[in-house]
Order: sequence, then structure tokens, then C-alpha cells
Amino acid sequence: MKPLGVILAGGRSRRLGGGDKALLEIAGLSLLEHVTARLSPQVAAMVLNANGDPARFARFGLPVIPDDGITGDAGPLAGVLAGMDHAAALGFSRIVTVAADTPFFPADLVQRLQETDAPLAMAATGGGADDRHPTFALWPVSLRENLRAALLGGQRKVVTWADAQGCVSVRFASGQGDPFFNINTPDDLAHARQMITATGR
Repeated sequence: MKPLGVILAGGRSRRLGGGDKALLEIAGLSLLEHVTARLSPQVAAMVLNANGDPARFARFGLPVIPDDGITGDAGPLAGVLAGMDHAAALGFSRIVTVAADTPFFPADLVQRLQETDAPLAMAATGGGADDRHPTFALWPVSLRENLRAALLGGQRKVVTWADAQGCVSVRFASGQGDPFFNINTPDDLAHARQMITATGR
């Protein structure tokens, strides 16, 4: 059974002047459209994790789930928990998370993450612990109460919590550029537009 895909769009986009990075456009499509086109074939269904008024995403036709129940800025882990809770209600045993500002992630992301027998698998490039991409991971829904307790206890570091659950890294090649390149600044946005033009990806 394919997992539920959870697109994390909770970033505040301070270095891009605020607003929703997911709504920025490259090659005539929003980042969210690029991400959903890449993720859709890999998962059974998709949801968008975002806070605030969900109406701003209405045109995409995705369920929008907020970070309910966790106070303060809990970061991506709150989005993971929201995704787990939603998945549990739908009968999914696993979710895969991707970031809404990363339009070039691998088309075989989910397949590769599922090939490991580890309880939790996270994408990585390079060979070091710092080369992991914490928002690109396959998470078992069975860990949701453990994660909820960790968040309520103040845990905010994705890799710290994930490592405690036996997380393994799944390495992706980056010889032709980082497939997990994410857009944080105006220069990043310009570079992404150049990449689309040059490669058609």
C-alpha cells in the first residue's frame, strides 16, 4: 500500500519577504503544483500541512491540515504529527513527507525510502550526518503518540527525535545537482527558474 503524502508548507518565508513560498511560481506553475506533480504518482493520496486560512490553497483541491494541539513554533515535527493523525483517521500505516519549497526531489523518492526495513527512513545526499534532509522521510503512523509526547515535552529537532526511533539514511545521488535544493531566498528562486528552463524538470 502506498503511503499518504504530506506536503509540509509551514515555513514563514522571511528571506523571501513573507507569504507562502508554495504559491511562488516557476515556469508558469506554483511551487506547490511542481511538488504535487512529482509526489502524486508516488503516493495513494496527498494532504497539505499549513497553518492559517486554508482558503488560500482552495484551488489546489488538497485537504489542508494545520498543526493542531502543539503551541508555539514547533517546526516540521508538528507537521509530521498532523500528517500522522490525519493518516491514522484514514487507515494509513505510513506517511511520506516532502517540503513545499523543494520542486526537484527524486521521482523515486518513496520507492527508495520503502526499500529499507527500518522503522523510519530519511533521504540524504553525500556521506555525512549533516547531509540528511529531515523533511523528506517515511514515517510509521504507529509512532504518533511517541512524537506527540516528545513535542509536548519540548522536542523540536527532527533528526534528534528520528534517530531515537532507529532512523536510517537513504542516499540519493547529487552528481547533477542537489535534488533536494530548496528555495529560501530570491537568488534561490532565480536559480530554480534557470534550472527549469535548462532541464525542463
